[in-house]
Amino acid sequence: MSFPKTFPKRFPKSAAFAATTALSCCLVLAGCGTNPPQSQGATDSAAGTGSAAQTKLTVDKELNALLPEKARTSGKLVSVNNGSFPPYEIAGSDGHSLTGASADLSDALGQLLGVTIEHVTADGLPSELTGIKAGRYDLAIGPVGDFKDRQGANDFVDWVQEFVVFAVPKGNPHGIKDLDSTCGQRIAVMGGGSAEGVIKTQNEKCVKDGKPAVKIQSYKDQPGSILAVRSGRADAFFSSQAPLTYFVAQAKGDLELTGTGQSNGFDDLYQGAVVAKDSPLRDVLVKAIQKLIDNGTYGQVMKKWGLSANQLDKPGVNLGA
Repeated sequence: MSFPKTFPKRFPKSAAFAATTALSCCLVLAGCGTNPPQSQGATDSAAGTGSAAQTKLTVDKELNALLPEKARTSGKLVSVNNGSFPPYEIAGSDGHSLTGASADLSDALGQLLGVTIEHVTADGLPSELTGIKAGRYDLAIGPVGDFKDRQGANDFVDWVQEFVVFAVPKGNPHGIKDLDSTCGQRIAVMGGGSAEGVIKTQNEKCVKDGKPAVKIQSYKDQPGSILAVRSGRADAFFSSQAPLTYFVAQAKGDLELTGTGQSNGFDDLYQGAVVAKDSPLRDVLVKAIQKLIDNGTYGQVMKKWGLSANQLDKPGVNLGA
């Protein structure tokens, strides 16, 4: 993940409520297992079932010609995900099916590029990134947090902006409203994610200031972290606002968001697709995503999944600072 030195003002606190309300209308309550449940209501709500690209896109022959020879020959690209970043990535139990905004976007990208994009679920974000670097996977549609320390091994084609907040029990019984209020609290994070690094830094600050240490709980996926909060094992889950909005909507009044509209330890946070360093796919994806922005497909996908506030006007390479 990565945020500008001044936290963006285009995402007001009311936006989180609006997104939650919209999603609440179309999501059904379900338990949190290894993977979040696929929400048929979300898929049907704004753009009908299936891909958000309602009209089949014409193959762009120039972009197809720029693909790696292996992809042109096989007619496919393999995209890896960790199955737990709704409403972007909602993986099926078979380890290959995917729904969500990322699935819709990859369907449209596949049509435009003239290839099939196959989805494979890996065991956590570190496995995703190392697998791409090693060539086991062609890319991750993501969105994955774009940070300087990740850009040495991989390139990022950023297509969303995110924000990091807290999901807490209804009524916020522990009064968690920002990083400073996490001292002495049990905070769940995704292991290996950027939020984990921020909360570890905050823990050091708490101890230095003579306050109780943060009780950090690291989980391998989003559902496990949310389950810890819902079951009372954690006081809050610190993570990206889009998936937390999704989980809060599913909880039907058991959870709420807090810490919205603040930087919470980040500058501008960009997220995007990931490819191996200097892969020819990088520039292909930039051009392809720009075409989907220009023809309205990208906007349809983002609106369909309640993500309009996370849109970018154009994709960018390694925007994370």
